[in-house]
Amino acid sequence: MENLEDRKHAQLLDILNSTRSISHYDSKTLKSLIPQILVTTILVFPNIVVGIIYAYSAILIPQLMEAQNSSDPDVLRVTKAESAWITSSAMLSMPIGSIAGGIIMDSFGRLNLLKLMVMPCIAGFVIIATAVNVPMLIVGRMLTGVALVWGLNPGSIYIAEISRADVRGPLSASLVLNYSIGMVLVMIKGWFLNWRLVAWLSNIYMVIFIILIIFIPESPVWLVSKGRLDQAKKSLEWFNKYQPQPEHKVVTYSEMQLSALQKEHLLRTKQDEQLSGSNFAKKLKMFLKPTGYKPLLILAGQFFFQQFSGVHMIIFNGVIFFQEMGTKMDPYLASIYIGSVRLVMSVVYTWLMKRCNRRPLMMISSIGMAITIALSGLFTSWIQEGTTTHTWIPVTMVMLYFVFAAIGVMFIPVIMASEVFPVRIRGISQSIVSAIAHLLMFAVLQSYYALAEAFGGSSGLQYFFSAMCIAGLLFSYIFMPETRNKKLTIIEQYFATNTIYISIPNCGKIRKQDNALVEPLNSTN
Repeated sequence: MENLEDRKHAQLLDILNSTRSISHYDSKTLKSLIPQILVTTILVFPNIVVGIIYAYSAILIPQLMEAQNSSDPDVLRVTKAESAWITSSAMLSMPIGSIAGGIIMDSFGRLNLLKLMVMPCIAGFVIIATAVNVPMLIVGRMLTGVALVWGLNPGSIYIAEISRADVRGPLSASLVLNYSIGMVLVMIKGWFLNWRLVAWLSNIYMVIFIILIIFIPESPVWLVSKGRLDQAKKSLEWFNKYQPQPEHKVVTYSEMQLSALQKEHLLRTKQDEQLSGSNFAKKLKMFLKPTGYKPLLILAGQFFFQQFSGVHMIIFNGVIFFQEMGTKMDPYLASIYIGSVRLVMSVVYTWLMKRCNRRPLMMISSIGMAITIALSGLFTSWIQEGTTTHTWIPVTMVMLYFVFAAIGVMFIPVIMASEVFPVRIRGISQSIVSAIAHLLMFAVLQSYYALAEAFGGSSGLQYFFSAMCIAGLLFSYIFMPETRNKKLTIIEQYFATNTIYISIPNCGKIRKQDNALVEPLNSTN
């Protein structure tokens, strides 16, 4: 057994040496990144739609509720219970969409799933725009929920696989920026336009996207995993179009990359051959290995605390949330302010991903969220008691709460989900994580009114959010690894030998071979 383990470590070190050799020739110029920036720009459109789907209920429900007093017989009549279902129904379909999308993504490619996203997206918005009853709204929301995960998951994995390690963070963070833009756009449109027209307009982005996506190549990592080496080479050559070639080398830069990817795939294939059963059974067994279940459990924990810290509950119920706080500000305008803060912070977050480690960002984010939402709850209670007239303070505190949320808790778990799993199960793994996250989101959105009542109203609910931020802080401090600027192979090997991140410096059981793999992950470079 010891000899087998030694051979496995030797093979892993050989792969790491190959990737480091390639990194030596990486050009750090902007020109060499043009293809990666181009594909990221094309992915703007599905991610804008992701943001629109996320925030659409924030303009839909208030408009429906305001119309209840109308004498028009064609107005849709909804109850509070029905409005909660309309808000959360998109989340209900996302777990199924995530699992199905993961299977499609791993079997047919990252870009093909993005192309398929167009169908449920357009169908969902058309049904919403023409809805004459609540069931039609729910069906439309569920279809757009499937489109959301089919647009969000493959995009982040695709960017992670085609990006150079030193720019993977900023490029992945740009996707977050895009759906922040989508959220602001839908809130602005909802302030001026009817919800039906907003639904019709949302399909324009999909038409543009389906035209542009035909010009970019599939992920070379996925192509190698399917044995399509000629296509993988062409894809690498497309991405390395402006990459200077190694001097005095017989092989090109793309050929060196292809060789390293083949070595990684060969090692994984040999490891898979040791597992018995069908292809599905092998993938299932990979989740029973430390590299499968450890990142899954850590991400599930992070998404649990993210959802119950109130981030999405406030976004999805923005107008209603601000009305219940007692602020005199127009609740639609307050929601636009929050969306704009989120958008600005998405830009800041993209900058931070290039310069800051992720663990410190998560710590600062959690602490800042806990303090600001608690202060907002305090002033909300004073406003409701009539002891203060400064109704602008809780709104300001919520804006600061989203400032802190945007630098860590809101986005980092999403980015990590595309980095921490082995390539063989990366698609289905991220889809499972997405399914867990959206099931939690469904539970949170369904319980909005119940939680507010249980904690004595808006102020008590905000104190609850603060407590969950503190609990999330402790969880991330103990378990979350640092992944910034780390090769995906190194991240994968970290989970093979470690669980509790804060124990690594004092762990005397890590063998010499392991140190070569663990030390780079634990560094602050």
